[in-house]
Amino acid sequence: MTLIQPFIEFGFMRRALIACVALAVSATPLGVFLSLRRMSLIGDALSHAVLPGAAIGYLISGLSLVAMGVGGLIAGLAVALLSGAVSRYTPLKEDASFAGFYLGSLALGVTLVSLRGSSVDLLHVLFGSLLAVDKPALLLVGAIAAFTLLMLAAIYRPLVIDAFDPDFLRAQGKWSAPLVHGLFLLLVVLNLVAGFQVLGTLMSVGLMMLPAASARFWSRHLAWMLAAAMGLAIAAAVIGLMLSWRFSLPAGPAVVLSAALLFFLSILAGPCGGLLRRH
Repeated sequence: MTLIQPFIEFGFMRRALIACVALAVSATPLGVFLSLRRMSLIGDALSHAVLPGAAIGYLISGLSLVAMGVGGLIAGLAVALLSGAVSRYTPLKEDASFAGFYLGSLALGVTLVSLRGSSVDLLHVLFGSLLAVDKPALLLVGAIAAFTLLMLAAIYRPLVIDAFDPDFLRAQGKWSAPLVHGLFLLLVVLNLVAGFQVLGTLMSVGLMMLPAASARFWSRHLAWMLAAAMGLAIAAAVIGLMLSWRFSLPAGPAVVLSAALLFFLSILAGPCGGLLRRH
């Protein structure tokens, strides 16, 4: 009873948990597909690319949920499109292109926030305020999660084919590979915007990628891998929030740290390639 008591007694703990669960069921499946497409670090790059747009929204409207969210979405999509164009029309590979844009975006975002805000405001943007999630932020995260699940259901088959055999997808002709890739990147940016509202720009990719990477040690079937990733993300959210409450830790980093601990546990004990199982 003492473990779940904070969630029963305090509204801010319930809102934080609901926000993390919504991110777990929408962002983590995207992390699985990023991993399958060998784009794990691109998710990290896009999470940093959101920062300058959020910073411009902050300069215009202060800590406004709508302004920072719209700015972050525009910036993330712009970096995704520019990186894709550079990799398509120049010899530079997509991962190197993303690295260049995300490093510049991170530096620009930190500079813009520092022009007007204090170090507290900068920490809020970079690391989020999970326990300060209010109803508008919760509604935004929930709406993005619902939209993501609907879009994933619509493009699931071509997305799976594109991850394993892009040539077969092109041969079928029913779906355009660039369209599937563009819709997928749109969902990634949307979920990073939602995660930024909760965990900050530096932590938002943690709940997307760590459970996804862990899931590969628990199943070799995609459907079960997706389920395992979501389950691990929800477990990390619950464990992280309880540790945060019990030991007065910052909530967002505690959730991501819990996901990292589950990742190391998966490496050791996972039935599909775990170190202990191999020996």
